[in-house]
This record gives sequence, structure tokens and C-alpha cells, in this order.
Amino acid sequence: MKIPAELRYSSDHEWALANGDVVRVGITDYAQDALGDVVYVELPTVGASLAAGDALGEVESTKSVSEIYAPVAGVVSAVNEALTASPEIINDDPYGTGWICELTMSDASQYGALLDADGYRALTND
Repeated sequence: MKIPAELRYSSDHEWALANGDVVRVGITDYAQDALGDVVYVELPTVGASLAAGDALGEVESTKSVSEIYAPVAGVVSAVNEALTASPEIINDDPYGTGWICELTMSDASQYGALLDADGYRALTND
């Protein structure tokens, strides 16, 4: 299982990567592996305001449906429209082209409070 060192992680298996006050969000390799083949992604609405921990969308697989949670508070500034036509991108490249959305953070300190790679590795016992 891949756990890139440059990312931050939530205990709900989302990853986050900050670029200034914008955070790109996706689900982890661990999460996509547990879900199995992703067949549908419900993306958030651009402009939606979310608190940390709010559901921002869903990922449906051949096994189950799982909510995706905002790792930080902010406003949805972009979504990955490619997932609408090709949701399996999440399985193929969860940390790259399989990103789900971008949030403009309202409280940057929340990003620093997320797990680092070692903390996430300990959470998943990998």
C-alpha cells in the first residue's frame, strides 16, 4: 500500500495536499483497495461550504457505498470532472489523477492537525 510522505491524512482515509490555502482531496490507496472496483463517484458542488468532517460526496464500488469526508473546513473550489465518466481512475491512481476535489481552506491550522504518513501508517497497521 502506498502512503506518500508529502501528503496529510484523515482517520477517515482521505488524503490532502495543500498548495497555499487550497487543499486537493482524495481517498487513500488503503480506502480504494478496501472498496474494490469504483463504479460511481458523487462529487461535491463547487461553491459548497464544508466544515471539517462533513460529507462531501460518495464513492460507490461493486462492494459498497462510502461517504467521503472533508479533512479540513473550506469552500469547494474545484472538482475532478474526469471521475464522472471514468470513476475507476480512483483505483488506478488515487493520489494523482484520481483526486476528488479542491477546497479553499477557512482554517489552515486544521491541515497541520491531520496525520502525517507515519501516523496514517500506524492507523492502518501497514
